[in-house]
Amino acid sequence: MKIGIVGVGKFSDDFIRLFNIHPDVEEVVLADLDKDRLETSMKKHGIKRCFYSFDEMLDNAPELDSIAIFTQRHLHGPMIIEALKRGKHVYSAVPIGCTVDEIKEIIDLVKTTRLTYMMGETCYYYPCAIYCREKYKSGDMGKFVYGESQYYHDICEMYDDFSRSGGANWQRVAGIPPMFYPTHSISMIFSAIDQYATKVSCMGLRDNHPDNIYGEGKNNWDNPFSNETALFQMSGGGVVRINEFRRVGINKPSSYITCFYGDKGAYECSVTNHSYQRGVASGEKPYIEDVGPLVNTIEYNEDLQNGTIDMAHDPISVKYIEGFAKIQDRARLPKTMRDTRKFSHYNSHPFLVDDFVRAVLSGKLPPNNAWDSARYMIPGLIAHESALRGGELLDIPDLGNAPDDWEKLTYEIKENYEDMSRYYDVECLH
Repeated sequence: MKIGIVGVGKFSDDFIRLFNIHPDVEEVVLADLDKDRLETSMKKHGIKRCFYSFDEMLDNAPELDSIAIFTQRHLHGPMIIEALKRGKHVYSAVPIGCTVDEIKEIIDLVKTTRLTYMMGETCYYYPCAIYCREKYKSGDMGKFVYGESQYYHDICEMYDDFSRSGGANWQRVAGIPPMFYPTHSISMIFSAIDQYATKVSCMGLRDNHPDNIYGEGKNNWDNPFSNETALFQMSGGGVVRINEFRRVGINKPSSYITCFYGDKGAYECSVTNHSYQRGVASGEKPYIEDVGPLVNTIEYNEDLQNGTIDMAHDPISVKYIEGFAKIQDRARLPKTMRDTRKFSHYNSHPFLVDDFVRAVLSGKLPPNNAWDSARYMIPGLIAHESALRGGELLDIPDLGNAPDDWEKLTYEIKENYEDMSRYYDVECLH
C-alpha cells in the first residue's frame, strides 16, 4: 500500500516512522502547510515526496490508496469525509469527528464504499484495557456492573502543542470541550464489555483561570468547562463513570482504568498497582491477585525487582509508560516493530499501524472501525450538552453495528504471556 500522511507535527512523527518501516507499506508521502516542518520531517525519515496541503495531495497523488490524518482534532471529520469521497482508505488520530452529523456521514460513506476507516485510539492497546478486555471476554468477571476510567491532561502542559499549530489565537482552539475528546477514557471500558451507552448525565467545572482558555466567548465552542464528569447507562445495564479533566494537579499516566467490576470478579488500579479479585459470587474461594507483572511495562517490572525505582517519582514518569507490557503481544507485529521498548503511549502505536495496514490489505474491519469509533465519540458529544443543561439526563443516539457480512480482523489471545516467538514470523502479509 501507499499512504499519504497529513500533518507532520510532534504527535505524527512516530507514525511516520512506523508506516515507513512496515514491510507492507511501499511508500509514505507527507503533506503539511508548514514548509520548514515538512522538509525537516522528510529529511529525518528519508521521505522522497511531499505536498504543501491536504488538497494538493489529494489532487496530485491518485496512486495513494490510503490517507492518515494527524491535524488538529476539530478538523478530522471534514478531512475524513473528503478523503473517503476521493476513494481513499483513511486512518485518523482521535477523534473521528466533532459533530454527530459528521460521524453519520462518515459511517454512510464507509458503508457505501466499503473503504476502510480506522480511528487511531491509543488507549485501545493500553495494557490495562487489554487486560480488562481479555479477562472480561473469558467470563471470569461475570456480568459487567460498573467501571471508571479517565483522561487527565492539564491544559498548562499543552500550551506549546496548541500554540505550535494554532497560531496567535491558539487559545480559541485549546478551549475545546473536554467531552469532545473522550475516546481515550471511553474506549478502554466500552471496548472491554462490547456495549454502547444509552443515556448520560454530565456535570462540568466552570473555569476562571487567567489563561482565558475556557468561558463563553473565549473559544470556538463557547465552552465554559475545563473538567467534565459523566455517568453513562450502558446497553447491558451497567454504569460507567468517565472523567475528562484539563485543569488538574496530576502527573502521568494520564489515561487509565481505575476500576472495572463484574458481578464475579473485578480489576482495580492505582497508578502502577494492579489487582484482580474474585468475589463470593464466583463460586470459588475469594482471593486477590497482583497482576502488575502483566500490566506494567517490562522495564518497570525489571527496575522494581532490581530495587532501582525511586518510589517518590519514577513509577509515573515517562520512562515507565513508553515500554511494552507482557500482556501486549509483540509476536503479532512485523519483526521491524517488535524490538524497541520506546514507542509512545505504552507502545500502542505499532499495534495501531499494523491494524490499519492489515485491514486495508485484507479488506477486513479493523478494531476501532467507524462504528466502534462512533460509539466512543458520540457519548461525549451528548455528555457536553448535558453539562450545559446542568446535568440533565439525555438519550444518546446509536448508529448501530458494523454490517454482519463485513469480517473483522481477529487476533488470538496468547496462552503464555512469556512466549513472544510465534504468530507472525513472515516479513510480509502477502
